Amino acid sequence: MTSEELVFDYRRACVDGFEVYEGTALDVRIVVAGLPRAVRDGFLLGEVPWGRFSHAYGSGEDVPALLESMRSADADGAMHACATLWGSVCHQGTIGSVAPLAVPFLLQIAANPLGHVRADALGLVAAVACRNHWGDGSREHLLRVADPDDEPRFDGGGYPQNWSVRAARDAIAADAHIPIALLDDPDQQVRQEAACVAAASSGRAGEFSAALHERLRAEKIPRLRPGLVLAIAQLAREHRHEDAVGFTHACWTDPGRPAEVRVAAALGWLCLVDDPPPAELRAVLDDLVTPELGRLMAEVPWIAQVDHYRGAGLTRTLEHMLGPVRRRTAFPDSWAETGWFVDEPPF
Repeated sequence: MTSEELVFDYRRACVDGFEVYEGTALDVRIVVAGLPRAVRDGFLLGEVPWGRFSHAYGSGEDVPALLESMRSADADGAMHACATLWGSVCHQGTIGSVAPLAVPFLLQIAANPLGHVRADALGLVAAVACRNHWGDGSREHLLRVADPDDEPRFDGGGYPQNWSVRAARDAIAADAHIPIALLDDPDQQVRQEAACVAAASSGRAGEFSAALHERLRAEKIPRLRPGLVLAIAQLAREHRHEDAVGFTHACWTDPGRPAEVRVAAALGWLCLVDDPPPAELRAVLDDLVTPELGRLMAEVPWIAQVDHYRGAGLTRTLEHMLGPVRRRTAFPDSWAETGWFVDEPPF
């Protein structure tokens, strides 16, 4: 394919099939896989074919300048560049085809202890490496990344979004050492986002899982523990690790575990099995789910996305998994009154 032909043509793909681009220089999975380590580690943005791919506002040629600004010493400039990049490559539920090319460099930005947008860079990596299921806290979708048999979805330019998500996940696996190291970072928000990135990887699941388990054993911050449990469960779901079923079951049935770990493990277990929710699990949730726990878990990424960051994520997730119920609300809706429903159990 000549340089003049290196333009994705949606009309041609519709006529000849998207396979015409599979394995070519316009297959972002191939391009990401071919990025040399020297380019990734050296932040050699000029060696990447940004203009070959696009985002919501057109060509990806503006991405390298935004990435450079994100690692600037100017905090305001770095944050503005990050917000601009996020709005371009992860826009209204679609992932731009240029997004996975940014992943190795976003990981490098996050690894710099002097950076201003480290956690945000990781959050963007996690966002472009997952199919969008915002607002869906069901057993099927809470921990879903992108199954191989997913129906094709396309970005605004008609590019196969499935390819973009897979390429982003592959980029995480290629530089697995970075998010694994960041699980132990002094910055709490960096640790939380690193767990999300780890859970989205397409490979090296054993290494990621071992690192997440190790971090869970060491983590002293209660609000960070649920994300580690859910990350372990998500990896297991994507990579068919049956041992996670036993792990999550052991966690939610263990009265010696902290409440936030038991509840997160119960959610993870429900996503990993097809069994109807047992009475024992409902009793555990009835006992442990309180307004205080809802507040603690409100910012856990998997929980927060279910209620679009309004604060009722845990309540909504339990509703989606266990069905419509009259309950005590851990967080009231904007139209609801604060407080408990008298003499009514939550499930």
